[in-house]
Amino acid sequence: MMRRFKQIDVFTDRPFSGNPVAVVIDAEGLDSAAMQRVAGWTNLSETTFLQKSDRADYQVRIFTPRQELPFAGHPTIGTAHAAIESGFARPRDGRLRQDCGAGVLELAVEGKTLYVKAPPPKIEPVDAPVFGARALRIDVGPVWLTAEVPDVSALAPDMPALSRLCASVEATGVTVFDAGYAVRSFAPLHGIPEDPVCGSGNICVAAYLRHFGRAPGRYIARQGMQLGRDGRVAMRVSDAEIWLGGEAVTCVEGTIRL
Repeated sequence: MMRRFKQIDVFTDRPFSGNPVAVVIDAEGLDSAAMQRVAGWTNLSETTFLQKSDRADYQVRIFTPRQELPFAGHPTIGTAHAAIESGFARPRDGRLRQDCGAGVLELAVEGKTLYVKAPPPKIEPVDAPVFGARALRIDVGPVWLTAEVPDVSALAPDMPALSRLCASVEATGVTVFDAGYAVRSFAPLHGIPEDPVCGSGNICVAAYLRHFGRAPGRYIARQGMQLGRDGRVAMRVSDAEIWLGGEAVTCVEGTIRL
């Protein structure tokens, strides 16, 4: 059976920048095993599957090359872009509602930028330092060990050591940031040595800053420079909510046979 397919670059307005996500549209009838096979085949950090929902505008299931996630940031933005562009879903008064493993999430469409209201973060300290810095274990669906370092560009990560660290505390990966809101995210346990531009990681950075009383109300983070992707992530932070935002652009469009 042929299914509509798009590959979207997220957190950019230029093709072949930002972070790509594969989106399979009209995914009704596909079981989890088939979805995981497709995600392994695309070999992107995430692949999503659009389905109908009886409690939201659409349902999305999100897979890394190795497992399903309840929520992830850049796949949420990219899937919303694909759903609108394909006519699968239509915003009402600039709003969409997404049904996913983390529950029903609210999205806002503001011109070319899509925002998603993040799931409430669950935060706990960990004893193990990350690149020598104090870290928090922050759960927003994916779980990121999050820390502030002097300069993310100077890091030379030891991937086996990061894998052992994440396994020891049941974390998805490590996200680090510096004072200029430059961000890097590493998830070698999931077959993703470095995520080009990580939405859930940026949510965790905002949660880290808010936890220590240092979060600005709005800021733009940069990620992916070391991989030639150079994405831009729009963050909105208040005491009650964290919103993740970014633009998206379609790079590949067609069908796949399943």
